[in-house]
Amino acid sequence: MARTVSIGNQDFESIRTKNCFYVDKTLFIKQWWDKEDIVTLITRPRRFGKTLNMSMINCFFSNKYAGRGELFEGLDIWKHEEYREIQGTYPVIFLSFAEIKQDNYNDAVEKIKRIICDTCQQFDFLRDWDGLTEIEKKNINNISYDMSDVMAQDLLKNMSNYLSRYYKKNVIILLDEYDTPMQEAYINGYWEKLVVFTRSFFNSTFKTNPYLERAIMTGITRVSKESIFSDLNNLKVITVTSEEYSKCFGFTEDEVFAALDEQGLSSEKEKVKLWYDGFIFGKRKDIYNPWSIINFLDENKYKTYWADSSSNGLINTFVQKGSSYIKMMMETLLKGGTIDVPVDEQVVFSELDYSDDAVWSLMLASGYLKVISSDELTGERRKAAMYKLALTNFEIHLMFENMVFRWFSPAKMETNEFVKALIGGDIESMNDYMNDVALKTFSSFDSGKETSAKKAPENFFHGFVLGLMVDQSDNYIITSNRESGYGRYDIMLEPKDKQVDKYPGIVIEFKVINSRKEKSLEETVQAALKQIEDKDYDEELIKRGVKKENIHHYGFAFRGKEVLIDGR
Repeated sequence: MARTVSIGNQDFESIRTKNCFYVDKTLFIKQWWDKEDIVTLITRPRRFGKTLNMSMINCFFSNKYAGRGELFEGLDIWKHEEYREIQGTYPVIFLSFAEIKQDNYNDAVEKIKRIICDTCQQFDFLRDWDGLTEIEKKNINNISYDMSDVMAQDLLKNMSNYLSRYYKKNVIILLDEYDTPMQEAYINGYWEKLVVFTRSFFNSTFKTNPYLERAIMTGITRVSKESIFSDLNNLKVITVTSEEYSKCFGFTEDEVFAALDEQGLSSEKEKVKLWYDGFIFGKRKDIYNPWSIINFLDENKYKTYWADSSSNGLINTFVQKGSSYIKMMMETLLKGGTIDVPVDEQVVFSELDYSDDAVWSLMLASGYLKVISSDELTGERRKAAMYKLALTNFEIHLMFENMVFRWFSPAKMETNEFVKALIGGDIESMNDYMNDVALKTFSSFDSGKETSAKKAPENFFHGFVLGLMVDQSDNYIITSNRESGYGRYDIMLEPKDKQVDKYPGIVIEFKVINSRKEKSLEETVQAALKQIEDKDYDEELIKRGVKKENIHHYGFAFRGKEVLIDGR
């Protein structure tokens, strides 16, 4: 009989007690314990079973679960008798930073203190233990939401001290979603201040803590060692390219296909693979994202479950406001291509403001891209590697298509009307609509202080090309920056149905006014149209069966936010 699929349940005890659907990942316990690493940082994309695995580790080792071996009966770890002997024998401190999403430093630190305080309240019995000195009892009595920064930073170390003496055994510390506060701090502009607080907290908890037996930290990104991990030289880091624990997070193809069989969905294997396969950890391919699989098992519908499970705000910001280089790369990815970029898995958030390549590192760690191949770099970039990357799967492809479409929502009607005018050759309407669209949405595509005003229109229209792809993909094959005739056109729209005059072939050339050569936008737009003819950009369309008389030429000229369009 198929087990019940429990959506959103990340509590191992609950899943096992209620006999809900569960993919056995308990060998992670043995692999981790056998490694003898003191502090292990594991990065995986969101919704990849990190929290459930941490709950599993807690249930296995924590003395709160002493005598609860039934939770693991029938699972892989219970086949190893030596591990049955250590189940439920350690004091464990288990906390999560997943809820720390405040938009300012003071509230973020207050939330951290609340979480640390609430975590330590479960050990309230120590107040009455005679093994503590009066000063130590006073420290416990002073634990509160408004405790000082210093007390909060040292609290888990001090609690480890008390627990190790009480139980005569060192402590295991589990910190889930360690980097959520870091990402929020970057987005909201208090990164540097939070780094100072967090560095001291991590140093006290994980580096100078003699009462620590083992620790695991999980998150999405590996934040640079130069920031919060500067003092942690005892850290074992596992990223998406590491070989260790490659099967422990996410579902393998065998696990997914077995789950489909169990739920009576065997006929869906090929389509499920198309939608949700594609993640790669280390050299292990065919890893599926658990959130999408579990939701599919529950609903038996193909949706962008994983992509829709958060706002994807950070990625959206970097792609939307990124340079023309980023938009061109995204266009290549959306067309099913690959990009070759340097990747450094130590994310330095401050670099994201000025380094285009840092965006690919973040997207790889977050699960939006997968590694096709990699080569080590040398010289000044030796800490990075040159990676060939692609979009992870069809679900991610749809997510980015929808994301691009939403960028145009402030001017959706104007954009739709513009496309109608473009196809119909209505130059006057094109100018009216496009200037209106540019005024409403231009700032969204401004690539920031490092990009010149001259390049800003180019950045905007690289985003617009992607918008056209979403809107007109049923009627046109849309390409950009390709060779035709004697040069490279900017945008070409090839009608899929060459026999119907309703959809003409379209060639578009963009030009920013050059004040040394042109006195007005009128001269610039005529130069754009002349380039289309001189370079014979029509050649490719004609070869593909489009009639010469059914090809429209459009020149776009820019000066700041001002746009002038003309056509022939």
